[in-house]
Amino acid sequence: MTTELPMPGLRDVPTTEEPQTRKDFGSDQEVRWCPGCGDYAVLAAVQGFLPDLGLKKENIVFVSGIGCAARFPYYLDTFGLHSIHGRAPAIATGLAVTRPDLSVWVVTGDGDALSIGGNHLIHALRRNLNITILLFNNRIYGLTKGQYSPTSEAGKVTKSTPMGSVDTPFNPISLALGAEATFVARTIDSNRKHLTGVLRAAAAHRGAALVEIYQNCPIFNDGAFEAFKDRDTADAALIPLTHGQPVTFGADGEYAVVRDHASGAFFAVETAEVDEARIHVHDAHGHDSSAAFSLSRLTDAGHLHRAPIGIFRQIERPTYDDQARTQISAAREKSGDGDLDALLNSGDTWNVA
Repeated sequence: MTTELPMPGLRDVPTTEEPQTRKDFGSDQEVRWCPGCGDYAVLAAVQGFLPDLGLKKENIVFVSGIGCAARFPYYLDTFGLHSIHGRAPAIATGLAVTRPDLSVWVVTGDGDALSIGGNHLIHALRRNLNITILLFNNRIYGLTKGQYSPTSEAGKVTKSTPMGSVDTPFNPISLALGAEATFVARTIDSNRKHLTGVLRAAAAHRGAALVEIYQNCPIFNDGAFEAFKDRDTADAALIPLTHGQPVTFGADGEYAVVRDHASGAFFAVETAEVDEARIHVHDAHGHDSSAAFSLSRLTDAGHLHRAPIGIFRQIERPTYDDQARTQISAAREKSGDGDLDALLNSGDTWNVA
């Protein structure tokens, strides 16, 4: 089926009139992750969501790097590239620039994207390429058997940090906002409805979309996000962000987020103890990302007892690939396809004896 939602991010991608189901997007490969891994839930959500886009399968491509999440392309009946450690955004860049008829997705992990792939990630975001990046964050290196990662909390004891990590962890949302990404969101592997809604919005966005997905590793970092999944604690731990709505949370909205206008920082208070006018109203469409950045700092950098989820930022800005193709078209109109031999021998050349 074809989607009825406006999808500017997919405007150049061919659609199909043939009905599609989740089964159409499942490959013949055996899905092999550890039992209980959050990757299963994300895969199920993506396979269930892709038919709603109404795109031809041959015009969808998933690019991955190295890590547990990097197996993702094998399990989808679309085109896919299992690429180089940390370099998936670079390969996706080439696809996005040269093939506007493709829906380009990057699947990466916290180690793959934020360690060896850090520069590739931030430049893909700042350039505003028309790609969707799914960052699976389990706060550990799973494929290589449990070393600490760039998002592991300080003091984390692992095989590579037997006395505890002394690194300050990255906040992926803050990093993406600092890189001027035009779409930044966070969701959770086990919340199917929220995950699907965020994926839908990311696919519809024209530009670089980064979706951080809290994803449990039951073998090497089990329970890292338990506060967000346990029914007794989730309501007080998750701070849902909805554009145009006051930021409140708790089972009955008993907590609210307000801003200290002197420092610009946000903090949580009991709703009953603050004037309603002081409760922050979320604006995901503001071009000034300072408020979204400050909201991202509500994320507990320690044992993650509290964190905002939802879309932090969603703005429009010209994309790198659209502008690059415009320049190429203008150059061809001016001088034709050109002469490669003449180009190589133009300007300053030297004959070496």
